[in-house]
Amino acid sequence: MLHLKSMNFEEYQAKAATTALYPNQGRNLYYPALGLGGETGEVLNKIKKIMRDHQGEVTDEFREVLKQELGDVLWYVAALAGELRLDLDDIAQANIEKLFSRKERGVIQGSGDNR
Repeated sequence: MLHLKSMNFEEYQAKAATTALYPNQGRNLYYPALGLGGETGEVLNKIKKIMRDHQGEVTDEFREVLKQELGDVLWYVAALAGELRLDLDDIAQANIEKLFSRKERGVIQGSGDNR
């Protein structure tokens, strides 16, 4: 098993890409996009069960399960970014810049893409 102390998004995306085996890789937005939706649904379903069956208490066991599911979400985000020839580092940086801009302008809450 591969054990790393820490990893940045660029390293993660490169390593994750070596595990990607799906049809028409490099020309297939659909597979990682659909996988992302499916894995996101799994995260939501686990949270639903925490609410329904455990009165919202997140145990260490559920935390570990969610960690695994969130890892799957991250893998599909990386794969989709790769299909679009985008770097996760660039995506993360642009997102932080957008969020800090919204915070500075007092529009972090609300709706709409262009606030």
